[in-house]
Amino acid sequence: MGDKDDKEDLEELYHSIIKTYENTLLILVSKDLYKLQLLKEMIVWMNEDCFYLQERIMMTISRVLNYASRKATGYINVHVPCLGVLAAELSLLCSHNDPSIQQLASLGMYYLLCIAQYQNEKAATTLIQTLEYYSYKVTKVSKIVEAIYKELSGNPTHIMKHSMLRVITLLTCTSPKKVIFRLMDYPVPADNTLKLMYDAVGSESRVAPHVLETILLILKGKPGENSTDRRRFSFDATNMMPVAACQVLCTLLPMDSYKKAVGQFFPQLLMALMFQASYSSSMRLVMENCLLYAQDALRVLLNCSGLQQVDTTLKRMHFWNQVSQESFDHHRICLIAKILMDNNFPQFPETLQYLYRLSVEGLKRSEDSVMTVIFLTELLNKFFKDPFPDEFLALFRKWVNDTNPEVSKLSLLKIAGMAPVINKINNVDSLLLAILDAFLSKDRTVAIVAMLTLRRLLNKLDKMIYSTLCTRIISSYFPLMNHIDGGIQSMAIRHFGELLSDMSQYRWMLADIMLRALVPLMLFLEDTEMRVVTACKYTLTICITQLNWPISHLLLDQYYNFELVVRNLCKNIFISYERYMTCLISDTLGFLRSSRLYQRTASVILIAIERVLRDSEDPVIRDLAETTCKLLKKVAHKLISSNIKQSFRSIKIIHVGDSKRLTQPHACEVHLALTLPIDTTVLSRPPALWNSSSSIRCKDSSFAEST
Repeated sequence: MGDKDDKEDLEELYHSIIKTYENTLLILVSKDLYKLQLLKEMIVWMNEDCFYLQERIMMTISRVLNYASRKATGYINVHVPCLGVLAAELSLLCSHNDPSIQQLASLGMYYLLCIAQYQNEKAATTLIQTLEYYSYKVTKVSKIVEAIYKELSGNPTHIMKHSMLRVITLLTCTSPKKVIFRLMDYPVPADNTLKLMYDAVGSESRVAPHVLETILLILKGKPGENSTDRRRFSFDATNMMPVAACQVLCTLLPMDSYKKAVGQFFPQLLMALMFQASYSSSMRLVMENCLLYAQDALRVLLNCSGLQQVDTTLKRMHFWNQVSQESFDHHRICLIAKILMDNNFPQFPETLQYLYRLSVEGLKRSEDSVMTVIFLTELLNKFFKDPFPDEFLALFRKWVNDTNPEVSKLSLLKIAGMAPVINKINNVDSLLLAILDAFLSKDRTVAIVAMLTLRRLLNKLDKMIYSTLCTRIISSYFPLMNHIDGGIQSMAIRHFGELLSDMSQYRWMLADIMLRALVPLMLFLEDTEMRVVTACKYTLTICITQLNWPISHLLLDQYYNFELVVRNLCKNIFISYERYMTCLISDTLGFLRSSRLYQRTASVILIAIERVLRDSEDPVIRDLAETTCKLLKKVAHKLISSNIKQSFRSIKIIHVGDSKRLTQPHACEVHLALTLPIDTTVLSRPPALWNSSSSIRCKDSSFAEST
């Protein structure tokens, strides 16, 4: 009983002290509002001793502030420097765990703001300075915002509503990120209470840039993406903050207080909202009744940036209605850029600069990269004549080999359009080499567009520049001449021939490469795709013509026979370029391990070791085998290269009855009529032809380096 009595006595003592203190404060404040600073000491004491009568202390603070606010109405102006400190402390108490203390703190904040409006300085200025000084203490801004949202949703009095919205404004001035992130985390669409809070956020022009920076940060997200950021207080696993950010922009952008900031951030807002419009358009496929606030915000941005005519033109073209129903595709991005340029939009310089910086830094989403390339290209097309300035041309050169195939294709198409001015481009060789790298793209369309682009540029390229690059260019076709895709393969073969035709006056420089290409060109005559066969005949005709061999007629349909073509080509190679036989045999051996049956078969025929067709009674095959064996025996005595000697174990013709049959060992299924040592690893290597080096000379002494 004694402890209980002691506690009651202590509480009674506290009540008596607080009552006396309250009366004393009222007397002091009645004479001088400066004495309100004593309330700060009460709050500090209350925070330090949380066991006794906290609610009673808050009641005293509220009563004193109420009295001071009524007294302040009788003055023209007042000077109370401590108001900012009190505001900071009361802001913290607004998120107290005890609802009664929260309510009294909010009420005290209201009275404090009533006093502040009579100060020599604006209340906002005082509170901003104080909150900045006490920013380390304001750690629960989001909870304060949440508490105010709940109060505003409960139909408070007009005066209370005004005061709470003023608190939102002041908190925004010191902690814009915390306020904006909390407001953006409420469900979409925003209700009337949130719209009131949006208005409060936008009432201070000085913080407008910080607010827009925060919103732009949110707009980097994509609606529907899950967020793992623990600082967010998401009600839902689905991130709808970017949609909410677009909605709040519809409120903020037209405000007079944001006019200067909108001009400052126009390029960033324009691109971010186009990205969001594209995202929202795609979301309609997976989300029902998705609200296109990005589209609305984009229209607001145009209208409040002096670009009403752009919006009117797009509206007249039914652009906005179509976007509401269809996808925000690449064509629409291009159309916006075109109409902006047609109207000479004054933000062009800073927009171009921002797009350049965005392109250099890169974007994390491939679809954003595609839209940026399209938009930038359209702006450059309208403002610059081809070729583009070097700094922008460097971007397109980099994009040629972008990881996103769409970006690569767009860049290649634009470069192809520069063909008429190709000779005006500085460092054109680096541009052409970038295109050559795109030949090996894993994307089929990129490889094809790269070859077509190069072909278009070469048609206009200065012959002197062409001649310095032709060896590097022509060797880049080699890997594609054995490509698994028939379209790529046939185009590479045909373009190889066109390059030989272009550079016919430099035949001496390309002779070795042309001879090395004969093996695949002969083998692919047996391809199963007619477009590949046709391309081979086309390019072989060019080669034969430039080598001055009188056998091009054998490739005509009425005379064509594969074995006959091979036999005559080999004969002419032996007569004119005997030293090349080493290269021919080595390259052909590489095809014996091909996964394509016709290549293995054609390879055997080419080196007269045909046994794939079990029927040995074919007189043409038998005659061809004997002729080639004699040829190889004659060549073998003159060979000094260790490589070719290591390419065979033996060449052997086995007589079966009255006929001759070619037999093959299990390792490579080959016997030849020569007895030479062989390294079996040769057959597992690809043909030397596919080496990218174009400086190879087909001489026995140098051939070792080529393989």
